[in-house]
Amino acid sequence: MTTAFAALGLPEPLARACESLGFATPTPVQQQAIGPALTGRDLLAQARTGSGKTLAFGLPLLARIEPAALRTQALVLCPTRELADQVAKDLRAAARFLPNLKIVTLCGGIPLRPQLASLEVAPDVVVGTPGRILELIAENALSLEQVGTFVLDEADRMLDMGFVADIQTVAKRLPKTAQCLMFSATFSEDIRAIAASLLRDPLEIAAALEDAPKIDEWVHVVETGQRHWAVMQVLADKAPEAALVFCNTRKETAALTEALQREGFAADALHGDLEQREREEVLARFANGSLRVLVATDVAARGIDIAGLPMVLSAEIASDADQHVHRIGRTGRAGETGLAVSIVTPSEAHWRRSIEAARGAPFQERGLRLAQQRAKPLPAAFRTLQIDAGRQDKLRPGDVMGALTGAAGLPAEAVGKISLYPTRCYVAIARAHAEKALAKLRELGIKGRKLRVKPLG
Repeated sequence: MTTAFAALGLPEPLARACESLGFATPTPVQQQAIGPALTGRDLLAQARTGSGKTLAFGLPLLARIEPAALRTQALVLCPTRELADQVAKDLRAAARFLPNLKIVTLCGGIPLRPQLASLEVAPDVVVGTPGRILELIAENALSLEQVGTFVLDEADRMLDMGFVADIQTVAKRLPKTAQCLMFSATFSEDIRAIAASLLRDPLEIAAALEDAPKIDEWVHVVETGQRHWAVMQVLADKAPEAALVFCNTRKETAALTEALQREGFAADALHGDLEQREREEVLARFANGSLRVLVATDVAARGIDIAGLPMVLSAEIASDADQHVHRIGRTGRAGETGLAVSIVTPSEAHWRRSIEAARGAPFQERGLRLAQQRAKPLPAAFRTLQIDAGRQDKLRPGDVMGALTGAAGLPAEAVGKISLYPTRCYVAIARAHAEKALAKLRELGIKGRKLRVKPLG
């Protein structure tokens, strides 16, 4: 058993799960939140992305579940489906030693019918976005009447996205005795106002400052017409294995992505016009090294959780301080050092001053190190193959690995990350071996089954 987690009062299966996941010591927010949450105390917690906040609320939430009760006992609201998917994934990992526990994800952007089917037997834990939760309540498919724990994750982002009314409507469906755990990267006046309306005598936790990330941060000042050139120069200079690039609008996201691709950078865009499957493909390619640059708006990037992300680049500096905090919080996580660079034009100087006032210090300002020459592109080390089969087809990562390193004859080091979804699988293959892997999988199949396989990107 993991002594440090058990000492916080967690049941043995949850402490053992932490040990099996490689978590030896609780993070500051976990140390402060888990004990009080286990007693049923409401919490208002300030914690940045990457601070361990999901387990800070997830472990106490799971400890209070009665698996045999056949009723929904916990609800976690998230601002985006990507974050909801990540939270549900983390909860399932933490619950690996809890038998017969059902966790479902309910988000917009995907068909309603499969979600209705998943609710025919009430799940123990629901993770979802406000709009879809209300839609399923209206369909009389989801009941919150016996929810004991209500979590608002990244509450400040939900307020920024206009979910205040939806959150309040959901809260009215909960028992008055339900525990409420609110987690936010920032404590604005609006956050405190909604906390006052939902929480009862909450314990306030501010772990964000105690667990400050190690981020090297500066700005480059350029003229408006030099923005794309500046982004390419920074990427070529630092040559990160992966970089998340932020733009303030969908239009600029598309324009910058096209410019990067035209110059040979392994880049793609994440924006609100993509279908759910397209979003999953882009995120899978970014996570497995088939993309080195992901360009996104703040809203589209919510919930992206890439371990060890070395660099965040704001092609357009954030328009407010809270956005800036969320952006740079994607790097420098779990004790690693990160890099955060912002491109600023003279017309954006007021945004820069606003962020500097909020952070209490001016940015370092640096000149671009490369001359006005064509930037050297960043090719990707891997290519992604999509296999049209997944968990629902009883496909396992070991089956894919075995097919590639067995009959297909690839060396094990040529096979990268394997991401398994209900109906498909994405596997990263070293670029030099990608064509051979594609041909062999099409020819030989996996465990005797011929499956459709196609390259992405």
